[in-house]
Parts: sequence; structure tokens; C-alpha cells
Amino acid sequence: MADTAAKLATPTDLKSNQASNVAEALNGLLADSYALYLKTKNFHWHVSGPHFRDYHLLFDDQAAQILGTTDQIAERVRKIGSTTLRSISDISRRQSLKDNDQDFVSAKDMLKELRDDNLAMVESLRAAKDLADKAKDNASSAIIDEWTDAAEQRAWFLFEAAQAG
Repeated sequence: MADTAAKLATPTDLKSNQASNVAEALNGLLADSYALYLKTKNFHWHVSGPHFRDYHLLFDDQAAQILGTTDQIAERVRKIGSTTLRSISDISRRQSLKDNDQDFVSAKDMLKELRDDNLAMVESLRAAKDLADKAKDNASSAIIDEWTDAAEQRAWFLFEAAQAG
């Protein structure tokens, strides 16, 4: 095992405890990203009602954006000398966002739930940024800003789509 750990030990100038804290936060974000991706796809597949096409396309666009960040998050964890998620069970142990296994969810409730989940992601992103800043991990801090902006935009779009016309 020690030989395996040495093979995965990416060199970094970050202090190991601080890098470990950042990696743990990033792995939590990664788990939540996968949970949010799957929930968004679930709602994409199961949305119904008068705004079906609009919501179907919105959810698909947002799911693609969320999935697009997963590799960036995982690679950032590796760049700072840690390891990342390995399985669905690893995701479920680390995720803080709740799954939705209901047989039917109204479009209005889908919009609200995804908005709330994206806002929860924003909170987690801000906490991870604080850890990155304390570790002087400028690269993680900068890319977290991009992910925060994207999550805020998703929440905004979901909020606006839910407004009664």
C-alpha cells in the first residue's frame, strides 16, 4: 500500500494539512456535483407540463454544465497531491445534497429544488474557497470563483423560470 500511495503522491508546495483540507472540500464538491448532475438529468427526463420543452432544455443545459466541472474538480484534487472519488458509494458517502427518488415531482417543485441545491453548492464553494485561500492555493481559489459564478447563474435561471408570468 505504501508503494501505491507513493506512486500517486503528486508533488506540491502546499503544506500537507492545508492541501488535505482543500482536497477534502473539493471531493465534497465533486460528490455534490455528481449528485446534482444526476438529479438535474432525472428532472430533465421526467419533467412534464405546459413548459415541458423550455424546462427540458434548461435542465439538459445545466446538467451538461455541471458534468463539465467534474473533471476540473477531480484534476485539481490530484494537482494538490491528493486522491479523489473512486465509486458511486464514495460519492454517496461524501455528498451533502439530497437525492430525489420520488415517482413524480411537479415542474414547479423541480425548479425550486434545483435552485435550492445550486444555492447550497454556492455555500459549499465559498467554504472551499476560504480553505484554498488559507492554504495559499491560488489556482483552486481562482477556479472556485468560476464554479461559484456558474452555480449562481444556474440558481438565477431556475428562479426566473419559476416566476409566475
